Amino acid sequence: MTNLYETQRAMRQARKIAIQRGVIAVLDVGTSKVACFVLKFDGVKPRELEDSVGSMVGQADFRIIGVSTIKSRGVKFGDIDIIRETERAIRTAVQAAQKMAGVRVDHIIACFSGGRPRSYGLSGSSVTQNGMVDTRDIANVLGSCEVPQYGSNRDALHAHPVNFSLDNKNGLLDPSGQIGKNLSVDMHLLTVDSSSIEAILHCVKRCDLELAGIASSAYVSAISSLVEDEKEIGAACVDMGGGTTGVSVFLKNHMVYGDFVKMGGDHITSDISHGLQIPINLAERIKNLNGGVLATGMDDRESIQIGGDTGDWEHDKRSVTRSELIGIIRPRVEEILEGVRETLLSAGFEFLPSQRIVLTGGASQIPGLDQLAAKILGQQVRMGRPLRVRGLPQAASAPGFSAVVGLALFAAYPQDEWWDFELTNKNYAERSIKRMTKWLRENW
Repeated sequence: MTNLYETQRAMRQARKIAIQRGVIAVLDVGTSKVACFVLKFDGVKPRELEDSVGSMVGQADFRIIGVSTIKSRGVKFGDIDIIRETERAIRTAVQAAQKMAGVRVDHIIACFSGGRPRSYGLSGSSVTQNGMVDTRDIANVLGSCEVPQYGSNRDALHAHPVNFSLDNKNGLLDPSGQIGKNLSVDMHLLTVDSSSIEAILHCVKRCDLELAGIASSAYVSAISSLVEDEKEIGAACVDMGGGTTGVSVFLKNHMVYGDFVKMGGDHITSDISHGLQIPINLAERIKNLNGGVLATGMDDRESIQIGGDTGDWEHDKRSVTRSELIGIIRPRVEEILEGVRETLLSAGFEFLPSQRIVLTGGASQIPGLDQLAAKILGQQVRMGRPLRVRGLPQAASAPGFSAVVGLALFAAYPQDEWWDFELTNKNYAERSIKRMTKWLRENW
C-alpha cells in the first residue's frame, strides 16, 4: 500500500511537470482499439468562449492537437495478455499521434478496463489541531481510514474522499477553512489486480515514456458522458467496450462504486461469427451495418448478403434476414444487461436519489439498445456521447471514445485523491468491510 501511495504521488508530480511544459498524452488501452490523444496546454481561454454556456465551459485551457487510433493487440477482457503485442500497438498509436501533433511527448496518462475492480467504502475521523480545518487536518482524517484486507496481489487505483463531516455539518465537499473540532470522512476505494498495473507500466516504459497517471476506464468514461446534474444527484455510467462492460456509479460529483461485467461487443461479434459460420472481420462488419436488438415485421423481409471468399459458390452467396441476425445478437446483449443489473443491485443503486443510467462505449451503438436496456434495468436510460473538447475531431466524438476523452478531462482537472495529501497518520489496520449497499444507505 505504501509503495503504491508513493508511486501515485510521484505520478501526480510528473503530471504537473508535463502540464507546465505544455504537452501530455493520454492513452486508452482497450480490448478492441488503442486510442491516443496529444493535449496542448496553453492556459489561454479564447475570448469567444468566455461567456459561453455548455459542455465547453471550463475546458478551454487545453486542446487536442494529435489523435490516433489503431486496432488493439495482445489485450483480452481488458487486461494485457501478450505484453510484446500490446507494447507494439501502444508505440504505433503514440507515434502516429505525435506525428499529427508535430511534437514529442515524454509523459502519458493511461486507462484500462480490466483488473477485476472492486469497490470499498472507508470511513475515518480525527480532531482538528487548531479548531480550523487545514490541509494537515484533512491528511490526518484520511490517514485514519481503516483499509480493508483486499489482498496482497491487489493495489488501490482510486481513493476519493466523497464526503466530509465537521461537528454537526454533513455533506461538505471541501472542509478547508471551516471552524470545528471533530472531522470525519467517507472515502471510496477502488482496487485492481497488481498485475494489470504492472503490465501497463512495463509497456509504457518499453515505449520510452513516463507514466504520469493511471485510471479506470469506467471512471473516466463517466467523467465525459455524464452531465453535472447526473453526477450530483446520482447516475450510473455503463461503458460497453469490446472485451468488458464497465459500470460506475456517481453521487455528489464523485464515483462511489465501480465494477465490470466480463462481456462486451467482441462476444456479440463472436456469436455472429459462430452462428453464421463467417470470419470475425465479416461478422464485425455485419454487426455494425445491420445489427439491432428489436425486430419488426419489416426485418423478416430485409435480406442481408453474407458473402465470403471460400470458393464455394453456395456458401459465399448465402443470405439471412435481419430478424435472424437480431435473434443471434439479442440473447448476448440481454446477458450483458442482466450482468449490469446485478452489479447495480450490489452497489445499492436503488437507494440513490436518482437512478439515471447512461450507456456509452463502442458496443452501445447497436440500434434499439437503449429501449431494451430500459426494459431490463427498469430505469431511465439514455445514450451518452463524450463532451465536446477543443480540437476533438468529428471522427473521435463517437461513444467509443468516451474513455479517452474522459481521460483528457481527468488529466486537466483531476479530483483530489488520498495520495494528494501528505499522510501523517498512516493507520492501515486491516479488517473486513461492510457491503457497499449499507454504506450508501447510511451516508446518503
